[in-house]
Amino acid sequence: MSAAASANFYRTVPRFERFADVADPARYRPLPDDWLIGVADVVNSTGAIAAGRYKAVNIVGAGVISAVLNARGGAPFRFVFGGDGATFAVPGAARPAVEPAIAAMRTWAQEEIGLSLRAALIPVADVRAAGRDVAVARFGVSADRDYAMFAGGGVTWAEARMKAGAYSIAPAPPGSRPDLAGLSCRWMPIAARHGEIVSLIVVPAEAGDPAAFAALVRTIVAIVEESTERQGHPVPADGLPFIWPPQGAGFEARAQRAGIPVWIGYGIVLIKALIPWLLQLTGQRLGRFDPATYRAQATRNTDFRKFDDGLRLTLDCRADVIARLDVLLERAQIDGIADFGLHRQDRALMTCIVPSPFRTDHMHFVDGAAGGYARAAEMLKDAIARRGR
Repeated sequence: MSAAASANFYRTVPRFERFADVADPARYRPLPDDWLIGVADVVNSTGAIAAGRYKAVNIVGAGVISAVLNARGGAPFRFVFGGDGATFAVPGAARPAVEPAIAAMRTWAQEEIGLSLRAALIPVADVRAAGRDVAVARFGVSADRDYAMFAGGGVTWAEARMKAGAYSIAPAPPGSRPDLAGLSCRWMPIAARHGEIVSLIVVPAEAGDPAAFAALVRTIVAIVEESTERQGHPVPADGLPFIWPPQGAGFEARAQRAGIPVWIGYGIVLIKALIPWLLQLTGQRLGRFDPATYRAQATRNTDFRKFDDGLRLTLDCRADVIARLDVLLERAQIDGIADFGLHRQDRALMTCIVPSPFRTDHMHFVDGAAGGYARAAEMLKDAIARRGR
């Protein structure tokens, strides 16, 4: 594949809009050999969550995506937000821009947020040499935004190699800062309206039947779509209200470009948040910015459903729906089809990347507010360990 064809590869991947198709192999295209898989996560995120720092964990996870996006000059790239980290794919030619950004992100996370971030960049060719694959699909959540889905087992292998210390990106020198323009976490926690917020991760069992796993995913999606309002979407249809002073302003202030004191950054965040709040109160708009339209767009662009070598869902569910899913998944685990982690909480959190409030493709990442995907992943890990006994 030529360099130009490799760089434009993702545009050739067909977009799909029915989430039930997420486990359909026909929706996926193998990444070119010269691409890179990036993986990053917060070390001991479970301990940070136990200390009540899950918003901090989320901002670091989303910060990885923001750092790569800005390092590439805003050029689109493919990623999955994982709560306490992120997975992404970029052409190999992007390494000179991406690697320093992730190195700076590691330093920023430690010095500004007090969390240790690990990260690795792994050639897709190496993934295939290890007997795994990385294929990507495009799921359209709205007319303005699509998110990448990854399959093939390569991401799981890459995460294991990262945790073993392979392909590691070293932290940048002290004081280094990534460009995190657009990173935001101003919304209030989102209370469950129909029961509880469920963070669910379902992965294929080792040596399980891929067709049986795909059928299981379709059944899970069907149960959710038939039994919940708006497919279990945890964010209200008309979006979340702007608040002032905003939540998470301290984190956002620390994400300002290097050279700006935190107290000045905090003031900037307060002023930026004041404008949409006042417009919301008065029912006015500012040029092309309409608060009500932006809020509805934020809901449509939220990533509450995804696939990253396994199904990941953040849902607002009634107790009977949760019980039905639990029974189905326990059966699948006994039958050797899948392993899972299901964590319940009463609220969700939303973290955002907004390159411009005047554009319609802003990105919004949702996770459970009391551990979310990180807690579900711990439960999944325990389930796999029990299977291996």
